[in-house]
Amino acid sequence: MTNDRTTVAVLGPGGVGGLLAALLARAGHRVICLAGPETAETLHTDGIRVRSARFGAFTARVEADTVLRAEPDAVLIAVKHTALEASLDRIPSSALGDALLVPFLNGVEHPALLRAHHRPDRVAPAVIRVESTRVAPGVVEHTSPFVEVDLTGDPVPRPRLDALAPVLAAAGPTTRVLPDEKAALWAKMAFLAPFALLTTRYGLPLGEVRTRHRDELTALVTETAAVSTADGAPADPAAALARYDGFPAGMKSSMQRDAEAGRALELDAIGGALLRAARRHGVPVPVAERVVADLGERTRA
Repeated sequence: MTNDRTTVAVLGPGGVGGLLAALLARAGHRVICLAGPETAETLHTDGIRVRSARFGAFTARVEADTVLRAEPDAVLIAVKHTALEASLDRIPSSALGDALLVPFLNGVEHPALLRAHHRPDRVAPAVIRVESTRVAPGVVEHTSPFVEVDLTGDPVPRPRLDALAPVLAAAGPTTRVLPDEKAALWAKMAFLAPFALLTTRYGLPLGEVRTRHRDELTALVTETAAVSTADGAPADPAAALARYDGFPAGMKSSMQRDAEAGRALELDAIGGALLRAARRHGVPVPVAERVVADLGERTRA
């Protein structure tokens, strides 16, 4: 892998995957997007069109296929957790070779699944902070003023992470390598879980949640931080609340957008994983249990 030209496959070229694919292709790298037949045909014909306040409006040409056929340097996995197992058929282990698998998934439980599919020392979980939405196949709207990526992976040789980080950074995202996988994943979870659960529960953007439901937000942040700390990744509830207060009032979570669009929710990957970790460590999380139960009832209705 070099900064000059890297081959990157992107599994799930939606809001996050499509943005990363377009930025990498614009930077001159070979990008192979993996998706269903109709989306793959659209990307092959029209490329990926990005509308971004930070990166401008541009169209990036990419390769597209329904299954991986050429060994890449890295595979960026940007499908929803609800589609992860089924989508692994698009990246057969026989085609992966020495590639890094870099999942940008919510939650903390997916690395184990991927390490059963590929070499454990080639699975490098990543955390991304961005608001980016696929509004149509091959059309991405990036609305947050930032794209921040943390790369990690305890069993992954550090030189492999250090080689990929500048490739991503040069394409646009602010990128860093973190030494503690559990801390990196829980840092995202500690922020995401309260945000996703409450914006979805009330159908409100972050600004209204942090004012109209402040007590509930504070309680969820405190509970999630306690679970994170019990699992070996100390968290700071006050810092998390300060981050919420600093984000744009109109910001929505991806789970909320999925609910609005009638798509399957990542409730188990986020809320379910939080409750399972709480039970393992004996941490009481009454607010989280109630909110997850409420969302579960809505999902089944």
